[in-house]
Amino acid sequence: MHDMDRNMMADAIEEKVVMTPKCKTATSTTLVVERKAVEPEASDKIHVAGGDHTGIIINKEEVYENGVTEPCHAQLEFRVYLVSAANGSHTREARALRFWFKPQMPPSERPHEAQTFFRELVSPQDFPKDYVGFIKKIIKLMQHKYDQLKLLEIELRQEGRGSPPPAFIDDSVANQTPIISEQRVLDMIENAYPNPLTVEDFVTAGKWSKAEVKDALESLEEKGLTRAMSDGLYIRQHSVDTQVVKQMPTLCSSRQPTIAVVTALYCEKQAVDAMMDNQETYVRYTTVGESNVYTLGSIGAHRVVTTKLPSVGRTREAMTAAGNTTTRLLGIFQKVEYVFLVGVGGGVPHYTDYTRHVRLGDVVVSAPAADLSDKYVYIFCEKAERNGKGGWDYEVKPYKPTNFLLQDIATRLAASQAPWDYYVSEGLERLQGVPGRWEAPEGVTDKLCMEIGEGAFIEVSHPAPQGDQTDMSTGKLRVHCAPVAGGRAVSCAGDSRAAFAAHARARAYDCELDAVLESVVGNRKDCFVSIRGISDYRDGTRGKEWQPHAALAAAAVMKAIIAAMDPPTD
Repeated sequence: MHDMDRNMMADAIEEKVVMTPKCKTATSTTLVVERKAVEPEASDKIHVAGGDHTGIIINKEEVYENGVTEPCHAQLEFRVYLVSAANGSHTREARALRFWFKPQMPPSERPHEAQTFFRELVSPQDFPKDYVGFIKKIIKLMQHKYDQLKLLEIELRQEGRGSPPPAFIDDSVANQTPIISEQRVLDMIENAYPNPLTVEDFVTAGKWSKAEVKDALESLEEKGLTRAMSDGLYIRQHSVDTQVVKQMPTLCSSRQPTIAVVTALYCEKQAVDAMMDNQETYVRYTTVGESNVYTLGSIGAHRVVTTKLPSVGRTREAMTAAGNTTTRLLGIFQKVEYVFLVGVGGGVPHYTDYTRHVRLGDVVVSAPAADLSDKYVYIFCEKAERNGKGGWDYEVKPYKPTNFLLQDIATRLAASQAPWDYYVSEGLERLQGVPGRWEAPEGVTDKLCMEIGEGAFIEVSHPAPQGDQTDMSTGKLRVHCAPVAGGRAVSCAGDSRAAFAAHARARAYDCELDAVLESVVGNRKDCFVSIRGISDYRDGTRGKEWQPHAALAAAAVMKAIIAAMDPPTD
């Protein structure tokens, strides 16, 4: 019989999805689900499904070799925490998926297809709560949707008892009144800086008593972290000398900054300031409207001014303040040509592709996506709605600079031995004695969790480098050049977050800085960039533990870019 005839016969036999147990031990089970052109005959070892499940075959042969010798095309591992209904104890189970695709699928598309399959498998809408449901869903997805998937190996390993990581605990606690602590009072003061706060502000925001607030403020003042101003106003005590001014002194031409850096959190401003030499800080306080803080200094041959937004978020006040602060800055320092938005953000993980995976402590520099014709570097999503076709419709505001100089420098540096690691260690030295944990937290705190509905979640392993990819988890700073996204409609939501990031090619979300960019573009600044150090997997505002280090990493990348710019002409 000719090969051609054989192939024609195989084509005539419809492909079936066959599940076979591969091996079983006391604590683990491995199954293989594969697509095969077979004409099976039912027996006590072979179950041929009918009805709704036509096209599925369950093979109960005990020993099975799938005959695949090449390494899998994509793989991932995650842990589920199974709760015992009897006593509420948690058992941890590791589940690994190994994918092999048909030869016609290009290698570049395999990680994306594996990630899409995985996301659909664990989607909160119908996450299978039991073992049988889990296997059934895999078979159904393979049968009806993922026809390029040739073979999938599933390994389930019991890992004994374990308490789940506290990844989503803060969401439930966030709605209760937190007990007053010095740290919470200090956080509020730092977030509002340079705006001063009154005792009443704390009472209203924190639902605490006046006496509690006053005790905390006094204790913080003794530690040199806050200071009382006149009229019962409290402010963060700066570690560097600060001059309080009614208005900014006029600067001679040679001292005029050409670079402006906008930060939103107090630790971001501290990190950026640690990158500068010859600093001087000016604060203009007002009891009505926003106060302003400007730190002037130099990085290499460049004069730089940094400021901090008095608050961030979607309240009208915060948005107005962000826009006003930026507009005032650009009005006072008229020689500014380059604007940097530097601080923390939320990473967009990729579960199967190491090269596109963003981890805590990495930095994302806003740059256009290579495969999109629209060259935006920042995209703000105002609204995300499901459409009838199983996808999403978005309302967006994209931003792109007229001149991509800063993006070009960053891309060039990311491809070479850039000095950002040196700037991180230099920053650590300069920040010694400044409160906050500036070193990177332990790697074990970098947990990648996905909600699967009803308060349950799974913990996914970080993808490992494949083949000739270099492993960057060796303490070196990893920098990604890609679009940055913002917008509460997507950044803190479950499904739409990943979908929008894939749509926009974004690798980081920020805490909504579109008002700053509106002002930058409105003031005709042609060169701007957003640099985000990754402190969590939301929008950067949750990752308190990683925030100082992530801010420092972003500031180091900023310094490397500025140091690589041509010196100013005048």
